[in-house]
Amino acid sequence: MTPAVAAAVLLAAVTHATWNAIAHTIRDQLVAFTLIAGGGAVLGAVAVCLAPFPAAGAWPYLIASAVLHVGYQALLMRSFSLGDFGQMYPIARGTAPLLVTVLAAVFVSESLDRWQATGVAVASAGLVGVALWGMRSAETKPQWPALLAALATGVSIAAYTVVDGVGVRESGTPLGYIGWLMILQGSLIPLYALHTRRGTLFARLRPHVRLGLLGAFLSVGAYALVLWAQTRAALAPIAALRESSLMPCSYRICHEPI
Repeated sequence: MTPAVAAAVLLAAVTHATWNAIAHTIRDQLVAFTLIAGGGAVLGAVAVCLAPFPAAGAWPYLIASAVLHVGYQALLMRSFSLGDFGQMYPIARGTAPLLVTVLAAVFVSESLDRWQATGVAVASAGLVGVALWGMRSAETKPQWPALLAALATGVSIAAYTVVDGVGVRESGTPLGYIGWLMILQGSLIPLYALHTRRGTLFARLRPHVRLGLLGAFLSVGAYALVLWAQTRAALAPIAALRESSLMPCSYRICHEPI
């Protein structure tokens, strides 16, 4: 992994943690993710106008990834609504690199050397340790439904990471891939919100538009950096590096208001 790729992944990690924190600060999680997903779809439409059309081999991965991302967002909303952000977020992100290592080895034939495997294990252990540290007091006890949702979120992260790692390589255009991915996934949650919040949705969205659209911009930018990096390095080290920088960021976000 070159220094430029590593720097891009670290920037993506901090940016990703920031948009998750923004989503968490909006009390109505469906409103938050409607703004972030809808804003992402608009940004995706701009991106596809500036990039080549993805190769045919990338489209099965794009469709599968869109489904996985919607599942991830639904699980993340559930995790945030059930449990403490300082516990749920590190668990969700910390379990993903280990699963990516296994999935990449099985489906992409990517193997790690001893030092890379150690790095992945340390990154995952550190993030999960942040959550366990938050449970150390008697006042903060494990919230089992939220923990299960966070673990399921980690599985979905690992799944879409591997799918997108293969898909973006097949596409021939990281910008085109992220653009179409945002369009495909970004329309589903707003459509669901329109169906379930008929007559009240726009009034609920209005106070949070600026914050939600900032989250959308950060979300798209963070994942675009990751997709670009996945065309230039193995998937598991990228996943581990992306999550390792979230330990101090997660602690700060969880304990200080934005």
